[in-house]
Amino acid sequence: EFDGIQDGQPAVKASDDILAFAFSSSGGYFALTDDNKRLVLFRTKPCWECLSVRSVVRRCTSLIITAAEDKILVADKSGDVYSYSITEPQKAGKIELGHLSLLLDVALSPDDQYILTADRDEKIRVSLTRAPHNIISFCLGHREFVSRIFVIPNYPDLMLSASGDCTLRLWEYKSGKEVHCCHLNSYNYVFFTSCQKYAVSRIAYCCQGNYIAILCDCIPTVYVFQFDAATQLLNYRHQISLKRKGWDIAFEETGGLWILQEDKEASLLLYRPVDGHWQPVADDKGLMKMSKYLHDNWTMFEGSVGTESCYSSLYKASFDNMAIYLQKKEERLQQQQKKRKELQHESNRQTKKIRTRESS
Repeated sequence: EFDGIQDGQPAVKASDDILAFAFSSSGGYFALTDDNKRLVLFRTKPCWECLSVRSVVRRCTSLIITAAEDKILVADKSGDVYSYSITEPQKAGKIELGHLSLLLDVALSPDDQYILTADRDEKIRVSLTRAPHNIISFCLGHREFVSRIFVIPNYPDLMLSASGDCTLRLWEYKSGKEVHCCHLNSYNYVFFTSCQKYAVSRIAYCCQGNYIAILCDCIPTVYVFQFDAATQLLNYRHQISLKRKGWDIAFEETGGLWILQEDKEASLLLYRPVDGHWQPVADDKGLMKMSKYLHDNWTMFEGSVGTESCYSSLYKASFDNMAIYLQKKEERLQQQQKKRKELQHESNRQTKKIRTRESS
């Protein structure tokens, strides 16, 4: 809880939902933003300590801490990226760059030389960190909003991107060249036909083996790919079916894949590769300890159970103009036919009257 004073002003009470968070590369710092428009910075070593609570201009969608651990970059719903100092934890934010549409993710190259930003209008922009107005390239190719971007640590010139268009793409981001594209709906036809709109919500990468795990927002499945550096291809390897909706995924340094899902009785899963197949691990002491902790504190997660996708409102609206035209044309023809019948009926009535008068 961080109610009270922020930047010298009384905090405005909102839902306090955490919208984005990130650890620094060393794990020494942790930052989060919430629904109350606050940026909270912690120092984690030697013990957790709250360094500052600062106000942000708009509600945020993503944040990242630089490799030098001197700044926090925060992307917001108005399309702007602000930087906040870590060395001066009370200093106000500074605007770095802006898009014309809502930003969904922000990333940095491993050397902090480039800022990568992804927006709702299908664009990925690459800018110089020291001069963000200097745009190096655009990575264009997605047909829906770009939900996730990720620079591969082992290959710092390559970036992964995922979108609401059912694709995972590999880029040489400095030149804007698309290297490879995977259509996710080709790996699980049943789920993707029953769930027409979905987006990739998480990308996890394992340096040991170059494995890539993909989690979608409305499909209870984790997809595992392997990057082949020689051919620069993303090779599909395995899929892990879940009982409930997946919330998050992460690789450990030894190669194990951790999965957090919307299930009180089995909230945490651990998989490891065995002879090329990912197998569940049940007797891991760390898994049992964390599973018990999550089970005992499940009330923290109850507010997130059964929630709708946060991406559902981002899809482009489609209009079937031809269907509307044909419908209006049919209505017009029916009205014209009705008028003709009424005129014919009136004409027959007048003719009958005239003949009656003549005969009389």
